[in-house]
Amino acid sequence: MTANTFGQFFRVTSFGESHGAGIGCVIDGCPAGVLWNEEILLKELSRRRPGQKQEGREIVVTSRNEMDAPEILSGVFEGKTLGAPIAIITRNQDARSDDYKNLAPRAGHADDVWKNKFGHSDPRGGGRSSGRETVSRVMAGAVAKMFLAQAAPELKVSGFTLQAGPHALTQDEITSFNTQLSKTKHNPSDDFVARFPSTVKQTELEKLLIEAKQNGKSYGGTAEIWIDGCPKNLGQPVFHKLKSDLAAAAMSIGATSGFELGAGQSATGEEGSQFHDPQADSSRYGGIRGGISTGERIIFRVHFKPTSSVMDVAKRGRHDPCIVPRAVPVLEAMANLVIADHLLWSRIDRV
Repeated sequence: MTANTFGQFFRVTSFGESHGAGIGCVIDGCPAGVLWNEEILLKELSRRRPGQKQEGREIVVTSRNEMDAPEILSGVFEGKTLGAPIAIITRNQDARSDDYKNLAPRAGHADDVWKNKFGHSDPRGGGRSSGRETVSRVMAGAVAKMFLAQAAPELKVSGFTLQAGPHALTQDEITSFNTQLSKTKHNPSDDFVARFPSTVKQTELEKLLIEAKQNGKSYGGTAEIWIDGCPKNLGQPVFHKLKSDLAAAAMSIGATSGFELGAGQSATGEEGSQFHDPQADSSRYGGIRGGISTGERIIFRVHFKPTSSVMDVAKRGRHDPCIVPRAVPVLEAMANLVIADHLLWSRIDRV
């Protein structure tokens, strides 16, 4: 199996299986002298990890309870990066492999295609096709965030659940979230059930997802990511447009079904002279034109299908009834990796 490495200059190699000894990453290309901030790493892992609680309540995700305590194996000394490869691992502690004995291939899952492709695969918890692999991405994204805190201090990546099953945010709720975001350093979506910033629909959504867990059902949804303070001129104009690398980063996550930038699909029904009106809201471009960042807010959405572990499989196992809430910090991590990669890349664009 190849293609476990992402990035051109800030390169990340992911390793490990869902029920193996652990999950880890090797980061190659992080510059020397980056201030190591353990708090960022621990916080990002906590935001993604299973078994999360909010005011004593489970945040309607899988009940698998992994502590996700990272071990730094190399690349950091006396509070700074060395410029050498940074290796990080977190040990799996709460795997229940018996849940997957004699499990038939799940419709919509990678179980059968991985078996057909490689001839031999690890069926426990989905092996490497499990969402548990995203721990590697979050650890690497946290290191990218440390680098960006020095190299692009105005940068802020924030995500939220735009839709979960039948519940979607209104424009007024999105505007309210934007107002909250401008007043705080942390992501206010973390304060809401399922990272869905709606005070009106909280109870309904929580009830929907709790009942889905109990009844073996699942729902799809959409996450929206905002990148504020992104430096201008990131992205290569042809094969590594910033938007194409963001799309590749997002779509490499399991269960994704679509990617939109700015106006996205709604732009297909627009008339050009109105859509490109200089007086119109520039957010329709999503902060990227010609594949290059403009310095404006970058906005993209990622759509997710319902998780494929349903009915009896979901009831006897531990699965997310909707993957979007835990995908948000993973998408943020991938966005940070892309920005870090292109920021380093931009340093060789001209003399």
